[in-house]
Amino acid sequence: MIRKLRTQRDDQQWMLDLALNMRGRVQNFERDDAEVPSGKRARNYRMLPKVWREAGEKHEKFAKRAHAMGANETACYHYDHAIESYRMAQHPIYFDNHPVKKFLYKKMSEMVDLRSKVASYPIERVEIPFDDGKTISCLLHLLPDRRKAPVVIYVPGMDQTKEVFPKAFHNIALSRGFHVIAIDGPGQGNSNMQKIRSVGDNYERAGAAVISYLQKRKEVDKNKIAIYGISMGSYWALRLSSYDHRAAAVVSSVACFNPNNTIFTQSSPRFKQMFMYMAGYEDEAKFDAEVAGDMTVRGYLDKVKCPTLLVTGEFDPLCPLEDAVEAFDDLKVPKEMWVIENQYHPLWGLPNFGGMDCHDYVMDWLNALFSGKRVPKKAGRISYVKENGDGPWGDCAWTPPIKKGQAYF
Repeated sequence: MIRKLRTQRDDQQWMLDLALNMRGRVQNFERDDAEVPSGKRARNYRMLPKVWREAGEKHEKFAKRAHAMGANETACYHYDHAIESYRMAQHPIYFDNHPVKKFLYKKMSEMVDLRSKVASYPIERVEIPFDDGKTISCLLHLLPDRRKAPVVIYVPGMDQTKEVFPKAFHNIALSRGFHVIAIDGPGQGNSNMQKIRSVGDNYERAGAAVISYLQKRKEVDKNKIAIYGISMGSYWALRLSSYDHRAAAVVSSVACFNPNNTIFTQSSPRFKQMFMYMAGYEDEAKFDAEVAGDMTVRGYLDKVKCPTLLVTGEFDPLCPLEDAVEAFDDLKVPKEMWVIENQYHPLWGLPNFGGMDCHDYVMDWLNALFSGKRVPKKAGRISYVKENGDGPWGDCAWTPPIKKGQAYF
C-alpha cells in the first residue's frame, strides 16, 4: 500500500534530508551554524532524535557527576545542555502519543528538576488552570532574593518550549533585575502532551491566564509585566497584546508577523508539518482553511496599548521586510523597530550586536523602558542596525525606501 502524504510538500522530504546531510539544517538555511550537536551528523531527518538523545545522555552524565561532587555551577551548565539536547531530540517527532517522544520529554523534564537543585536562584514549576481541567505549564525564574520586581513573559517560537530561555547557568535577566516566566502555550511542549492545540484564540487566552497568575504573585510588580515573543512567538506576543491590555510593554522579535504569508508556503516544508501537529490537524486543506488563513497580525495591531519594540532581520524569509514595515505603521503606540542589516532568522551571535544575541539587547531595552531612561516616542523610530555599526542605540535612524504594498529587495 502506498503511504498517503500528509501535506502536498511531503514529497520534498528527500530535499529536506539532503539539506540536513549537507548543511546540518532543516530550516532557516541562511544560517551557517548546524542544527545538530557539535561533532555529530544527521544524514536524514529521522536521525535527529537519536543524535540529540546521545548528546543529552553525554551532558546528563557530566551533570550528575558534577552534582554529586557539589560542583553546582558546572552541574548547572551541563543540565542546561542536557535539557536543550533532550528538548531537541523530542521536538522533531510530530505525532500524538508517540512512545519515543514521551520518553524523551520525560528525560528533559527530569533534567529540569535536577537543574533546579543546583541553580543559583529559585526556579519554580507553575501550572496555570486552562480549559477542561488542563494547565498551561510554565517555568518561573525568580531573582535570588525574590524581591518585588518586573517580570518578562517569554513566548517561545514554533520550535521552542519553555525550557529554552533563560539558561540557568547564565541568566541574562537576573543582572537586569527581571523575573522571567517562560510558557508552554497551546501547541508547545507540555501543551502538546495535553493536546492543548494552537488554534483560534487559544494562545491569547492562555497568555491572559498567565498574566492573571502573575498579578497575584508577591514577587511581581504588576505594573511592570512585559511580553517577549520570539519567531512564531513574535506573532503570538502581538496577538496577545491586542487581546489583553495589562502588560506594560511588548517585544516582538525574530519576526514572523504574518505566518499565513510565507512560512507555510515558501519556507521549509518542515514548518507546516510541525504546525499541523501543534494545531491537531491531519487534513491539510482543513488546516489551511480553518487555521493558517487567520494567522496574521493585520487588523489587530491598532488594538495594542503598550510601548512596543519590533526586531527583524533585513532579509528574514519568514517575515519579508515589507510585512514588518506595515506592522510598524499599524501600531498606534510609542514604538521602535530594529532592522538588523544582512540578517535572517533567528538573531543569535550577531556582529550587529557585537557578537551578542538579540535577547541581551531586548533585556536592555526593557530595563531602560521600565527605569524611564529610554521611552519610545509615539511617532516611532526605525533603527537600521548595521553589521559594523555600534548597535541600535547609535545614530542609525532609518526611513525604509519602500511604500506600503511594495516589496523590499
